[in-house]
Amino acid sequence: MSGVDELERPAETEERRPGELTFRELLRFAWRQLTSMRTALVLLLLLALAAIPGSVIPQSDVDSLEASRWQAAHPTLTPIYEKLGLFSVYDSVWFSAIYILLVISLVGCIVPRTFVYARALRSKPPAVPRHLSRLPDHASYRSEEGADAAAERAVAELRRRRYRVVSHAPGEVSAERGYLREVGNLVFHLAVLVVLAGFAIGSLFGYRGGVILVVGNGFSNNLTQYDDFVPGSLFDPDAMEPFSFDINSFDVDWLTDGPSQGQARGFVSHLDYRESPTAPEQQYDLKVNHPLTIGGTQVFLIGHGYAPVITVRDGNGDVAYSGPTIFLPTDQTFRSFGVIKAPDARPTQIGLEGEFYPTYAFTDATGPFSVMGDDLNPAISMLVYVGDLGLDSGAPQSVYELDKSGVERVDKPDGSMFRVDLQPGQQVKLPDGLGTVSFDGVERWNKIQISRTPGKMIALGGVVLALLGLMGSLFIRPRRVWVRAREDEDGTLVEVAVLDRSGGGDTASVLEGIVTALRGKTEGKSS
Repeated sequence: MSGVDELERPAETEERRPGELTFRELLRFAWRQLTSMRTALVLLLLLALAAIPGSVIPQSDVDSLEASRWQAAHPTLTPIYEKLGLFSVYDSVWFSAIYILLVISLVGCIVPRTFVYARALRSKPPAVPRHLSRLPDHASYRSEEGADAAAERAVAELRRRRYRVVSHAPGEVSAERGYLREVGNLVFHLAVLVVLAGFAIGSLFGYRGGVILVVGNGFSNNLTQYDDFVPGSLFDPDAMEPFSFDINSFDVDWLTDGPSQGQARGFVSHLDYRESPTAPEQQYDLKVNHPLTIGGTQVFLIGHGYAPVITVRDGNGDVAYSGPTIFLPTDQTFRSFGVIKAPDARPTQIGLEGEFYPTYAFTDATGPFSVMGDDLNPAISMLVYVGDLGLDSGAPQSVYELDKSGVERVDKPDGSMFRVDLQPGQQVKLPDGLGTVSFDGVERWNKIQISRTPGKMIALGGVVLALLGLMGSLFIRPRRVWVRAREDEDGTLVEVAVLDRSGGGDTASVLEGIVTALRGKTEGKSS
């Protein structure tokens, strides 16, 4: 019998403890917190802070050489930064997480507020308060006309001032304007989404690449021509415009006096370009911040430097290396660092590493230095290494760095360093019959960046929308005006009150203008 009672007895449900949240309520709470305006502002601030490392720390997808140099100079911090993704901030998981959460938060803010605004737009202005005299800005006057006539006159005047007017009771008028202020807020937040969408489209479908060209050389827009290339996740190589260009000449305007003497004031590359193989040739002067636009692609001039022409002959007298060599500037005087590799030299491979000085000078206190960026007195000073340069191992190697793991430095018989110190037209013999090195002249190079960002116009439109929305939210004042006209034994008493819903603005002058207009019309009619 007891068994039957146990079967028929309903199962006891666990009582919910006070203050306990269910999983559904927890999700709802998390969603409300994520889509609050405060969270959106915090995420926007975090996004700005997260972009700081991308501006301070060299990014591998922007300047791989500078990034590798920074890593070599900071061996302790490099593993930590790599785990945090600080060498590629904008591709990191944490930056993408902030980006996505910001988009979700903005959408969650905008959609509900849009429905709230739509309901407010359809609603009527509130009824006239019982005691208008208690409002901060109010006034009253006497009229000889009836209450209905005074109310009609108020309706006409407020409509002329572009108020939305409603009469809730005889002799009472409610008016409101400034609804577009909330539109400005919504447009501003929507514009942030548009800007983010523009950047996302550019990152997904665009690309950015760079190439260093010696003046006199040319470039064709295909993947094999780039020194570095960063495509978007959905990049299509077929979308690349088939243009080409040649750098005919390069001009630099150097400062010759003042505190910035010796620095470049401006520089320009003179290009001959074709938009396609069959298109006519055109000319363009490429300057900083004045890119060449071809279709949806832009060509930028972002840097320049020197390329000493150096020839290396091996011990057999054969040319093992010859031509202009890119040297990278290390300071504002264009003191530059470069590497030369001659893997075909015999009896052993030869490597040179050192510096180029456009306007060479020397003092006992500072040693060799460059006075200015112009090549008025060019010179090179390089160390010599022999052995295995590591080029036959198949491992990737930068053309701007010398692998010293398999080489040894060439020294003088007394054990001191052997240096190749040359000026244009000079030649020096290497010790032990290794060969010769000659400095044949100086050429210039240009650093060209080529980018395609299909979402830039969308982002620009978002910025314009943000400015319009911000202006609307700042300059549009939402105001309410109430008018009550009632008759008594002394005539008609007309009360007017104005309220600024944004908590600011000169409502006293608005009130004075409305009252003056109403009294003026009344006096004009009575006279």
